[in-house]
Amino acid sequence: MTSKQILQELKNNGKDSVKKVLMAHGVKEPVYGTKIGDMKKITKGIKKDYTLSMELYNSGIYDAMYLAGLIADESKMSKKEIQSWAEKAYCSGLSEYTVPWVAAESHYGWELGMQWIDSPEERIASAGWNTLSGILALKPDNELDIAAIKKLMGRVQKEIHNAPNRVRYTMNGFIIAAGAYIKELTKEAVETARKIGEVMVDMGGTSCKVPSAAGYIKKIEAKGNIGKKKKTVKC
Repeated sequence: MTSKQILQELKNNGKDSVKKVLMAHGVKEPVYGTKIGDMKKITKGIKKDYTLSMELYNSGIYDAMYLAGLIADESKMSKKEIQSWAEKAYCSGLSEYTVPWVAAESHYGWELGMQWIDSPEERIASAGWNTLSGILALKPDNELDIAAIKKLMGRVQKEIHNAPNRVRYTMNGFIIAAGAYIKELTKEAVETARKIGEVMVDMGGTSCKVPSAAGYIKKIEAKGNIGKKKKTVKC
């Protein structure tokens, strides 16, 4: 399929009800309101396509930008290109999902994640924390810098309550990722979460809630899924 054909498919599948929900989460025009399930039907025969993903992301149409992340071939993307995606990610659907997916599975994930979490821009910093969380979910423990991760957990404990709104949300997610995907950090992550306490995030009047990191990790532990890594963070 060409990018033009995909854009037409997205437009055909767009629904006003979905568009309304997306816009409540900060999405701006142009947006068609295509369900993720319908996007996945489109991507089924594509798998990874560097050129197509770049064309779709650069279209500026939210649905196409999100879909671009699902088919991106990170192995062919330069650090500059991923940085460009981060800078164009204007809402949480892109900055906290699409961009971190691509960055985490690229050759530059840790480097970019560490760089982004220091950004004064909320959306960039949020992308950074979720990129790092994605790396914890993907990489075997022996390929991770456990000492650096512990240091980041301490940073979250110290800074989370004074961090920008969406950064608080993604910092909370980082603690969950550390406890869920790294067995030796599970206990420390739960203790850190309890010291942090309730994390307040303005969800923009939507029904979304901030998960309790300690409670979330405990649920994963109860299911026997601590330490189980993912093949991909894209969904």
